[in-house]
Amino acid sequence: KYRLFPLYRIADTLLVAVSEPLDILTMDNLRLSLGGEIKQALGKEKAILNSTAGSYSNAQTLPEILEEEGSLEIIKSKKSDDLESVELIEESQKQPIVKAVNLVLNEAIEKMASDIHLEPTEEDLKVRYRVDGILYDAHSLPKKSQRGIFARIKILSNLDITKFYLPQDGRFHFSTQGKEIDFRVSSLPTIFGEKFVLRILDKAGALVKLEDLGFSEQPLKLLMEAIARDHGMILITGPTGSGKSTTLYSIVNKINTVNRHIVTVEEPVEYQIEGLTQIQVRPEIELSFAVALRGLLRQSPDTILIGEIRDTETADIAIKASLIGQLIFSTLHTNDAVSAFARLVDMGIERYLAASALILICAQRLCRKICLNCKEPLKNLPRDILKDLGVQPDEKLQLFSGRGCAACNQTGYKGRTALLEALKVDENIKGMVIKEVSLDQIKEWAVKEGRLITLRSDGLHKALTGQTTIEEIYRVTVRD
Repeated sequence: KYRLFPLYRIADTLLVAVSEPLDILTMDNLRLSLGGEIKQALGKEKAILNSTAGSYSNAQTLPEILEEEGSLEIIKSKKSDDLESVELIEESQKQPIVKAVNLVLNEAIEKMASDIHLEPTEEDLKVRYRVDGILYDAHSLPKKSQRGIFARIKILSNLDITKFYLPQDGRFHFSTQGKEIDFRVSSLPTIFGEKFVLRILDKAGALVKLEDLGFSEQPLKLLMEAIARDHGMILITGPTGSGKSTTLYSIVNKINTVNRHIVTVEEPVEYQIEGLTQIQVRPEIELSFAVALRGLLRQSPDTILIGEIRDTETADIAIKASLIGQLIFSTLHTNDAVSAFARLVDMGIERYLAASALILICAQRLCRKICLNCKEPLKNLPRDILKDLGVQPDEKLQLFSGRGCAACNQTGYKGRTALLEALKVDENIKGMVIKEVSLDQIKEWAVKEGRLITLRSDGLHKALTGQTTIEEIYRVTVRD
């Protein structure tokens, strides 16, 4: 909390590293607490936090922590719900349970995980972290700790601790290393107990500059041109976990000025951003995307961000709003940019309306970057993969890979970058859509005319320039 770290002690004098040397009150309190002399040494805040995390982390393994006090037993209660609730609350407050949950949360944040999976099996409770889009095994915990751990998470998330057979959703905040982290919690009943997935939401991660997301020059230029327009619809497409929300937040953050009224409709609101009017959809009280959109259009917004277009009513309202003067951003689940037209038509939107409203369609994926600490030239080219990707290997072709090191947890990858396929909807594209030209023909024409760089082409460029591996591009674009 105070960014202090003890360096060494001689007799009654303690040398302390501090990041705020003028915080006299804290130093006086420390002197009173320790009963000795305190001397200060100026240190960088990040170095002090790293030292604290390294020196004060518990050396025990999670299973060892959970064996403390020898008091964790599986309770098969046949008592009333009230009595069972009391037992669960008491169990969740036991020190081993609290320490274990805190350790898992801290460890996931340190590993820069995006999700924590708590998966019950017949014999144990498995903990897995999703790092850079890939799930890794982290811990195998004793089965008897499952009940207490889940009760602890439910209490933190304000969920009903007595409901074991229905899915529940909640969220909580966690402070660590001087920053606030949000956790979005989802529970799901399984045959061996509830499974929990905790989505880690770091506000700082959502406020990345648009230029820093790793987009290539051509799609970024098209995106910048589109968001400068005063009306029309921009769609970001892709599967779950492809970075669509981060891109939308980066766009909105870039155009977030005092003279622009920006409203978002989301389910749920993942990040709270100053200057925006944010609405959370709540189906249980009939506040749907469509209802929220109809209400906010009466408040004269300039820009509207819709978390996802899921139904015909939402799509219809959004498209008509974009045609009468609003700039609309939203997401859609399609494999590539041009498929957005078919998806909207399937929802019941007229072709001429979709063609007239859309000004830009982007398809996005995330691929892992090669770890810079262990990056090295690839000696043996994966010729089969190159051939499948349409690349002819030659003597001048140079690819790279990560050898694997402590910095990247021996994976060879660290961090992710975005692949973006951007299709500007010009008069030619509009005409083809209205005339019901096939999507394959539209895509082929756009690529041939240089209007569209596909996800795979963008990925190959990143592999050939040493940002990622050819195997990673094959993995994330194999279905495109």
